Amino acid sequence: MTGTRMPAIVFQGEGRWALEERPQPSIRQPDEVLLQVESCGICGTDLHILEVPPGHPATPGVILGHEVIGRVVEVGPAVTHLRPGDRVAVAPNLYCGVCRFCQRGLYNHCEQFTTLGVFLDGGLAPYEVAPARALFPISPEVPLERAIFTEVLSTVVGGTLQIRLHPGESAVVLGCGPVGLLFIQVLRAGGAGALIAADIAPFRREFARQIGADVVVDPRVEDLEGVVRETTGIGADVVVDAVGSLMTTALRLARPGGTVVLFGMNARARAEVAQYEITRRELRVVGSYVGRHTFPLAIQMLERGVIRPETLVTHRLPLSRFGEGLELLRRGEAVKVMMVPA
Repeated sequence: MTGTRMPAIVFQGEGRWALEERPQPSIRQPDEVLLQVESCGICGTDLHILEVPPGHPATPGVILGHEVIGRVVEVGPAVTHLRPGDRVAVAPNLYCGVCRFCQRGLYNHCEQFTTLGVFLDGGLAPYEVAPARALFPISPEVPLERAIFTEVLSTVVGGTLQIRLHPGESAVVLGCGPVGLLFIQVLRAGGAGALIAADIAPFRREFARQIGADVVVDPRVEDLEGVVRETTGIGADVVVDAVGSLMTTALRLARPGGTVVLFGMNARARAEVAQYEITRRELRVVGSYVGRHTFPLAIQMLERGVIRPETLVTHRLPLSRFGEGLELLRRGEAVKVMMVPA
C-alpha cells in the first residue's frame, strides 16, 4: 500500500481544518493493526477542538476522529487476538500501563495519556492504524448506526457507575446532545425514577422526549429549578452536567445529600460556586473523565440491545461534507452525525 493516498479531515490549528490527501497508513509496530473505517462519528470534543479559542487541545496536523468502527485489514506480527475481517470498535484513549496512575488503575490519568483522533491520527479517513490493545471486537450483527455509539457510551457508562444510582431515584440531565441522551437511556435502564431533561435546542428536546425523559424543559423560557422542585418535591437525587459549563445550575438543582456529576468538558468554562452551600447541603460532586474499563460493558449493552441509540443518528455524510456536519451540530440541528468515508 506504500504510495497510496487517501482523503482525511486534518486539524490545522486555530479552529481550522481541511480535507487533505494523506498517505494511506501502514503498520510500523508489531502490535499495530490496519483498519478500514466503516464510520466515524463527529463528537462534541471535535467541536471544542475547532472553536476559537479552543475548548479542547489537539495536535495541529493530526487526522481527527475518535469515534470509530472499522474492519481489520492487516495485523502486526505480535497481534494474536484479531485477524483480517474482524469488526472492531476503537477505544481511542491510550495509556502506558506502568506509570504511578496506571499502577493504581487510574488509566485515564496516565502520565503518558494520549488520544487517537486528537493527539494522534484518528479515523476521519478511509483507513486508520491503531494499537491492538485499543481494539474491541463487536458483533457484525449490531447495526452500524448503533455500533457507532460504542466510544461515547463507554464514557457515559463510566460516569453512571460513579453515580451509584438507586432504583427509583430522580435525575436531571443538562444538555441533550448524544452524551446527555445516552445518560437518559442508561439511567433509565439502571432504574431511575423521574427523569428531567433540559436543552435550549427544540430539535434535541424532542429527542429527549422520544427516548424516555419524563419532563423536558427549555431553560431559556421555563423555570428549570421550579420544574425540578415540582417534579421531585425536594430536588433531584442526581444531576448530570452533560454540557461542561453548568456546574452552578447543577448544584442548585440537587437535593441535600444529592450527587452532581460533572461530565461535559469545556476548557474555557468557569463557574462561581458557593463552597458553603456544597458543605451545608452535603452535596457529592463527582468529576468523570472518559471512563475506565467500560468498553466491554458498553459493547455488551449494544450487542444485547439494552441500549438502542441508533435513533439518535440524524445524519450520515461523506467526508467531503464534514463542514456541513459541523454546522448542523453547532446550530443544534443534529444529534449524531456519522461520517462515512467516500
